[in-house]
Amino acid sequence: MLRSVAKLGCCLLFCLQLIAQEQTLVAAADPWPPFLDPAHPKLGLTVELVRAAYATQGYKVELAVVPWARAENGVREGRYDVLLNTWMTGKRKEYLIFSQPFASNEIKFIKRRGDPFEFTGLESLKGKRIGVIRGYGYEEAFISSTLFVREDVTGLMENIHKLLAKRIDLTLEDVIVAQAVLAADDATLLGRVQFVEKSLSVNPLYLTSGRSNPRGQELIDAFDRGLARIKADGTYQKIMKRYGIRSK
Repeated sequence: MLRSVAKLGCCLLFCLQLIAQEQTLVAAADPWPPFLDPAHPKLGLTVELVRAAYATQGYKVELAVVPWARAENGVREGRYDVLLNTWMTGKRKEYLIFSQPFASNEIKFIKRRGDPFEFTGLESLKGKRIGVIRGYGYEEAFISSTLFVREDVTGLMENIHKLLAKRIDLTLEDVIVAQAVLAADDATLLGRVQFVEKSLSVNPLYLTSGRSNPRGQELIDAFDRGLARIKADGTYQKIMKRYGIRSK
């Protein structure tokens, strides 16, 4: 009996030590269902993956849901620890440290249903007005092109309403994200718009931290270790499956 009590005491002490050692970090991003979804009980795919990966390394993740530009600037300046759902660009590599990719996005143009437009390259966008989201890391050739006009807003639904009102000709977004956002806002909109056939890009999705953050490299290294761990034990695959995404 005394041995059992002593064993139980050791287990409790070990658990208390783990809790004491647990570190907290703050992750920031904008609403982007299903990757970050404030209406979801577990706040979305990326939040689940990131929390599961960091839990294996003794970290607790708190979440700040703010507009994308504010999230990126906050991580860049060290006010937040990590930025969720980051696309890699040359400019971002100057001030952000990138993890291993944990998912990917297929970025396609969205048009009004019945519009015959098909994307065949940047030349096919000549003269178009295209709705983009402020601060997003679209591919550099798209951002620097002078063939068309980019009009920026803070979220996809504003672009969808502008598109249907014929104030812009096209917008663009990850296919999975756009379908989730439109279905949640107004499912009838899915019948009023459609995706073009060819993608603008397929973007790997990363977790990032600011180069100015003293813990930046430590946090990214910990995430990479945790990501490898949850892939090895099957947690990663189970989370992806719950969101209807096939994992490799």
